Amino acid sequence: MEDVLTMITRLKRPALLVSTARHGLGDYKRVLHLRRLLKTEAVPGPAQAIIRLMDIERELDIQRLNKRAEYSVAKHVEVLVALMCEARILKASQVSRTAREYAVLQDS
Repeated sequence: MEDVLTMITRLKRPALLVSTARHGLGDYKRVLHLRRLLKTEAVPGPAQAIIRLMDIERELDIQRLNKRAEYSVAKHVEVLVALMCEARILKASQVSRTAREYAVLQDS
């Protein structure tokens, strides 16, 4: 199975939708948004959050493509914002872990 960051990079969505989501990155409040979007009290780690958000986003995109009445562009943007931010958090944690491992090797 491919890693979650690769899965995100393979998403192809309309430029306007992605651009709009980018404008919301600064307003992302991880705990608040994930609790609401994932309908949970316990906030998962970034990788698990991405997997769950990808499922929600996939359903929203199907609704968008099928022009369903229940489709909400606002919710779609909100989910994309969360995906982008969670990807940033996951990337940062991977870089940090790699740096720590490198430092340990240098000290050996």
